[in-house]
Amino acid sequence: MKNEREKALFLAQLKEFANTLTDKIAVDNEWTIKGFIDASKHIYTISSDTKIISKILELHLFPQFLKFAEQNGYDIELATHQNYYPDLTFISKANSSIKFAVDLKTTYREEKHPDFCNGFTLGSHGKYFIDRTSTKNIQYPYGDYSGHFCFGIIYSRAVLDKKNETHTYSIDGLNEIPSVIHDFLFFAEEKWKIASDKVGSGDTANIGSIEKIEDILNGNGVFVKAGEEYFDAYWIDWGKVYISVGGKQKKFLLLKNTYSIKGYH
Repeated sequence: MKNEREKALFLAQLKEFANTLTDKIAVDNEWTIKGFIDASKHIYTISSDTKIISKILELHLFPQFLKFAEQNGYDIELATHQNYYPDLTFISKANSSIKFAVDLKTTYREEKHPDFCNGFTLGSHGKYFIDRTSTKNIQYPYGDYSGHFCFGIIYSRAVLDKKNETHTYSIDGLNEIPSVIHDFLFFAEEKWKIASDKVGSGDTANIGSIEKIEDILNGNGVFVKAGEEYFDAYWIDWGKVYISVGGKQKKFLLLKNTYSIKGYH
């Protein structure tokens, strides 16, 4: 595969960067973002809504990504449209043909099973994934990227009284505002290494992630023993492989049913 050396270096840099971020957004592992402030200096607390938390975390971290890119010789392009893949495109200043796709993902630990997270999506397995020259819903054609990465944040949700979400504080009461999330864990990995063999959200064409946190940190997804080519083939063919069961055609949608892969468990 092209630019393997550059891809390995970029991943190493991204992992090292991930290890530096907790202190940038938290004090005593409590999120330093407390709410929204208006022109009258009233502070409105943050909802526990995951979409709101995800967007604010991205905004909070973006200056750090700019520093990372500058220090390592990359320019950053944001996705042109909201539904485009990836969130960030890193382009080598030395060689503009070297591009890396980085999708930002946030998720929370399961309260009853803290070794697991709620999971997240890893991009579409639709048009641009199947046709690596397509420009539909993607910043550059999929095949133009030298590597596809997930940069993730796993956090724990605070157990707060519902009235906290509707209470308004003054600047003087800033220290009284509870953080809605805490205990951050940052990770970076090639997306195929943390992929599952299941879709990530309902009927949409999104690749799902694995959910055990230890496996996410170690890049131990269901395709690791098979390789990236099998990951690509499986998701390109997802929903298109059929078998006759009791005289009826049935879709096979799980890796263990669709492909026989030596060494896969």
